[in-house]
Amino acid sequence: MNNTIEEVARLVAASAPLTVNSLNPDDRLAVARWDAFVEACPEATFFHKAGWQRIVGEVLGHRTHFLYAERSGVIEGVLPLAQVKSVLFGNTLVSLPFAVYGGVAANSAAAGEALELEAQAIARRLGVDHLELRNLRQRHAEWPLQDLYVRFRKELAPEVEANMLAIPRKQRAMVRKGIKNGLRSEIDGDCSRFFALYADNVHRHGTPALPRRYFEALQRVFGADCEALTVVDGAGRPLSGVLSFYFRDEVLPYYAGDEPSARDLAANDFKYWELMRRSCERGVKVFDYGRSKQGTGSYSFKKNWGFEPLPLFYEYCLYRRDSIPQNNPSNAKYRLLIETWRRLPIGLANWLGPFIVRNLG
Repeated sequence: MNNTIEEVARLVAASAPLTVNSLNPDDRLAVARWDAFVEACPEATFFHKAGWQRIVGEVLGHRTHFLYAERSGVIEGVLPLAQVKSVLFGNTLVSLPFAVYGGVAANSAAAGEALELEAQAIARRLGVDHLELRNLRQRHAEWPLQDLYVRFRKELAPEVEANMLAIPRKQRAMVRKGIKNGLRSEIDGDCSRFFALYADNVHRHGTPALPRRYFEALQRVFGADCEALTVVDGAGRPLSGVLSFYFRDEVLPYYAGDEPSARDLAANDFKYWELMRRSCERGVKVFDYGRSKQGTGSYSFKKNWGFEPLPLFYEYCLYRRDSIPQNNPSNAKYRLLIETWRRLPIGLANWLGPFIVRNLG
């Protein structure tokens, strides 16, 4: 009898209408429901978490549209979106700016379709140039696809030494060089040391730095799931740092920085090994090295660790443009920005950077 009642209840719920709503970041219950869905949905990533709405909206100042599809009070899919209006690169609706992953995370085809239709309606209402979904898998073969980027991820062995031996020989030698140089890693309680290394590093590469308050917000919003690791030499001098995200059984080293002597001391190689070692010891099963542009030094560095590139499916629905935007160094405007930025004094660059970088996404 009970089984029959439960089956009828399931049928009734399945026949209920599917609705698409916008998340209110001040509604704690709604935020909790959103995050519970993200934690359980196989298609979801760290960048689908509700906390990004406050960070992108309140810290970076972009208008957000965090959509969720539900039926009978049960969430079936989410789609975090933000509008980025840039003088250099136009007016866009993106899932999600400042994230390598995004797009729809759903456990039903109907929910995914409903969310995308609502996203397109919002895009048309806002008059954006295009809608960009940073998917892990292709959803629309007919939409233009940006194929510049790939991602790198690999399962970790449960034993620390097995992970060391899995690193290709030449790269393993660099890690051992860092160990011989007496380097050590420390977990920081705040982002102070990390930010100093990060800001100096991006300035040398000609890129505006995100503001320190952005990283402070990441640590405040995501708590223990956002961790800063700093590599220091025998005298305690900071050489290299990385800010990582933890999601389910994965670690994602996401923002990094170093000082000029780090290369000679193999501090960057040691840094990622220490993150891998510490992650293994805490039971993390997947090391997600994030995205890189094909043909770059970052791409080669990750391959040297034994990681193989995996495709990313950045899909575009174009409205007021005829081709995919190139918000990267292949764009002449972007190259000009890089060359100009390298010439600015670091103090001026750190002050001006937040006003520029928020529009790059």
